[in-house]
Amino acid sequence: AKDFAKEFYSGRAWKKTRLAYWSKAGGLCELCLMRGEVVPGEIVHHKIELTPTNIVNPSISLSFDNLQLVCRECHARLHGIN
Repeated sequence: AKDFAKEFYSGRAWKKTRLAYWSKAGGLCELCLMRGEVVPGEIVHHKIELTPTNIVNPSISLSFDNLQLVCRECHARLHGIN
């Protein structure tokens, strides 16, 4: 996590939201499922990347609409690492 986000990611609100979203997604990578592959999800990803400005906005940082469960490979792809 980036320095500005470390406190957020270690906080109770994120941990509770992350676990609830993980359960809602069934523990599987949502992007792999769209391709017909069944792969365990590992990371609850923010579709709109968190910034020092928007991290305090719960409609971005804690909203299910801005989250997706992805595997490490898909997460790396989303961030242009692969």
